[in-house]
Amino acid sequence: QVQLVESGGGLVQPGGSLRLSCTASGRTLSIYDVDWFRQAPGKDRELVGRIIRSGDSTLHVDSVKGRFTISRDNAKNTVYLQMNSLERADTAVYYCASRALGRTAYDYWGQGTQVTGSS
Repeated sequence: QVQLVESGGGLVQPGGSLRLSCTASGRTLSIYDVDWFRQAPGKDRELVGRIIRSGDSTLHVDSVKGRFTISRDNAKNTVYLQMNSLERADTAVYYCASRALGRTAYDYWGQGTQVTGSS
């Protein structure tokens, strides 16, 4: 069993930065691809980006490309989401989810961390 815990969310002014962490316990995270999602109030959950097990390849959706960067430190069992140039539209609960090789469904989800753009 793996538990994923997101942290690092908070209140940030437009143009500011935050770094979210997704830390795993119970088993090594290195055998999982990890995706970041977000869900804004009244909207569906959407994919933000992905990082494969080795960390050698990432994917970022167009709305965050050039502003957000996903990375991982398998020695620390942690995946990061560095968010720069934050916009009001980035306000959402951010989740990480892990998926083992060959699986289409996600194995584990975190509880989410709130990111709020302030006025």
